[in-house]
Amino acid sequence: MTPYYITTPIYYVNDRPHIGHAYTSLAADVLARWKRMQGRDVFFLTGTDEHGQKVEKAAQDAGEEPQAFVDRVSTSFRELAVAMGFSEHTFIRTTEPRHYAACQALWLKLRDAGEIYKGEYAGWYAVRDEAFYGPDELVERDGQKFAPSGAPVEWVSEPSWFFRLSAWQDRLLALFDANPEMIAPPSRRNEVMAFVRAGLQDLSISRASFRWGVPVPDDDQHVMYVWIDALTNYITALGYPDTENPDWRYWPADVHMVGKDILRFHAIYWPAMLMAAGLAPPRRVFAHGWWTNEGQKISKSLGNVIDPLALVADFGLDPVRYFLLREVPFGQDGDFSRRSLTHRLNGELADVLGNLANRTLSLIQRNCGGLLPDGPVAAEDAAILDALPGLPEAMDGFLDRQEFHLALEDVFRHIRAANGYITVAAPWSLKKTDFGRMEAVLRHLHTALRTYATVLMPFMPTSMDQLLAQLGVPEEARNLAGLATPLPAGTLLPPPSPLFQKVELPA
Repeated sequence: MTPYYITTPIYYVNDRPHIGHAYTSLAADVLARWKRMQGRDVFFLTGTDEHGQKVEKAAQDAGEEPQAFVDRVSTSFRELAVAMGFSEHTFIRTTEPRHYAACQALWLKLRDAGEIYKGEYAGWYAVRDEAFYGPDELVERDGQKFAPSGAPVEWVSEPSWFFRLSAWQDRLLALFDANPEMIAPPSRRNEVMAFVRAGLQDLSISRASFRWGVPVPDDDQHVMYVWIDALTNYITALGYPDTENPDWRYWPADVHMVGKDILRFHAIYWPAMLMAAGLAPPRRVFAHGWWTNEGQKISKSLGNVIDPLALVADFGLDPVRYFLLREVPFGQDGDFSRRSLTHRLNGELADVLGNLANRTLSLIQRNCGGLLPDGPVAAEDAAILDALPGLPEAMDGFLDRQEFHLALEDVFRHIRAANGYITVAAPWSLKKTDFGRMEAVLRHLHTALRTYATVLMPFMPTSMDQLLAQLGVPEEARNLAGLATPLPAGTLLPPPSPLFQKVELPA
């Protein structure tokens, strides 16, 4: 099986998880599940970023030691993964001994190659972002300078180790030119290309002003700057520096899934560091957009942070998973509203998909004794049946481009066509006039539903697994390869039950 490696960013543990964390991990989870359904050998990584000045300060504010603080907060991200049904292979923490070893091995590799040196750093630093910014990137309000993210910055001057990023400008541009799909979506690629063409400065990769981090080898005054520490997690999880480790076969990553605010670190700094260490860069970095809440920017100060666990409690897990990837083109910013989520649940999941499944399976129960019928294909069946074999291939194309909303839109176009088909064929009326034709129509609807449920499994694993069970599909056949083997006529189907519960529109 061809290996496939998908990662989320590791999430910073200075606060509890919110909808942004769930959104990134959900996209990665859908890709991981889809590739597994294709028979790929998948490694899906997520975890927590537990070092840095912000974490040290948050621990102090909480009256805890940093390790105790990160142990506690990291647990909430594990709980999110369970609650959202994420299927990660490994959950990594940057306070693990194996990660210290990987970071220090990478550091020594870079140092021995002449790619890092010690100097003095002075610049505008945002504690909240753990990032330095150039003067041209800042805005000033009421005497305070702010980074593009809105974080306040302060002038920092201290000794630092540097990575020779400036030497990698031409090589990075050559990499991007040779791999036009490496950075996505296209608007983000354009941003990265413009940033690199404008000229790169050497990158500060250590700090001496705090102690909570991975120690720099042979320099007890410095800890590694959070971005070299955090980015190394992607190879730590695969056994680095032991490239004989069986998990090393997954490198390079097929997709690093990130938010747009950390694209520069993943698409510029990380590939340069990897190539400087003699390692392959990732194949693709995809940067998605941000959510607003009912038209407002999300912030703790406004009290409008969206808790994904509360959404799951109110609407159910699969409707929330479906909505987050259906509502907005992945890569663009989007606005969350409970009204929109309610419309998606009631209008598409319950009325379009749920109603088609319930009508079809209820008719098989009542009219065929719960036994899967069979029948010939008539001319009027072709529009529905002929489209089914191409649906998985179309889905694969959408998902390889991370066009999740288009994938779902395409499936529901087929499902709406099937609703039109059942309305025109009217199998409830055929029972009295042409029983054989009724059986054929129900069989064709069953075939269509099986295909729809299978390709939707990565998005809504629980409810689609329930639907496939109601369709009588054995567990081992609930994958793309299983679609090639029709269920035998006469298969006993269990009584159907509703897949989705409607909710009332918010006042």
